[in-house]
Amino acid sequence: MTMNGLDQRLLNDFQNNFPLCPTPYREMATALGTRVDTVLATLHRLQARRVVSRVGPVFRPHVIGVSTLATMAVPNGRLTKVAMLVNGYREVNHNYEREHHFNLWFVLNAADERRLSAVIAEIERKTQLAVLSLPMLEAYHIDLGFRMDLAPSLRDPHTRRQMGTDRNSEASRSDCVSRRRKLSVGDLALVREIQDGIPLVRRPYAAIASLVGMTEDDVIHRIDNWLERGVIKRFGIVVRHHELGYNANAMVVWNIEDDAVSALGKRMAGFDFVTLCYRRARDLPDWPYNLYCMIHGRTRERVRSQLEMLRTRLGLDADPYELLFSVRRFKQRGARYAIPQRRIASAAA
Repeated sequence: MTMNGLDQRLLNDFQNNFPLCPTPYREMATALGTRVDTVLATLHRLQARRVVSRVGPVFRPHVIGVSTLATMAVPNGRLTKVAMLVNGYREVNHNYEREHHFNLWFVLNAADERRLSAVIAEIERKTQLAVLSLPMLEAYHIDLGFRMDLAPSLRDPHTRRQMGTDRNSEASRSDCVSRRRKLSVGDLALVREIQDGIPLVRRPYAAIASLVGMTEDDVIHRIDNWLERGVIKRFGIVVRHHELGYNANAMVVWNIEDDAVSALGKRMAGFDFVTLCYRRARDLPDWPYNLYCMIHGRTRERVRSQLEMLRTRLGLDADPYELLFSVRRFKQRGARYAIPQRRIASAAA
């Protein structure tokens, strides 16, 4: 998709550092040298074109609820049907076909381990296929945004460009998964209302406050506090990379010695073209891999050349790995930990 200068600046500047003030879109308009109506109209247009998924929080995994990456080996003739069944669970927010024997990959988010296990067991029962669950153990670089206007750098891998100043940027590269936090009733109500994004209106926090029984200042303060504590990983515009032409996307997995994986993951996270990097549990004997990274690219050749750079610069030539290109996207949206209360009320009306 072709973007004009305002589109590009809007997406680059506000995937992080989204204003936490009563009139955030006005603040953005001032920074961009335009009018608030133009900013809102641009966001509406980009959402309609599915370039922007939402404006809102990306919650840190395992802080509010629990999550896991799951995979299945599905016979090709059943793949679409099984994928649609998996899509039917609100706990599933990402679901992809990848080029591998394990060809269906999806992310599950739930309020607790009991619900997570129940969904996995139900999928196994309905499909009569095994599900491998691969929970995250350590995050090195995870969802700090997606730069629009810059090609991945081939320079020093330790000079990753950040989009603005992310207050959690250092922790995000090498933090262990946080313990779950017990939420108050007010916290849970706020999560319900912002998990799908904040409204594109002049005073979005006031609109949210009216739904959760808080003041506008309370909403702003809680979001800011969650950012400071790392409950929210980032708060801002969330884009959909496929619609921006990044269609050659690959997950790369390595089998690394346990005592070396953390140091290696931190180094790998420093490369500009590595968009995600984390450690996950193995599931032996079927899945021996414990270090993962994502590379989003426009061509497969480019992704393969970047992978070879990783292997060479990090001394990974002898380490077992696999390259899994995405083939089809069955589902992609933000994680949902609770159904928004306004939707429950609407459905009951």
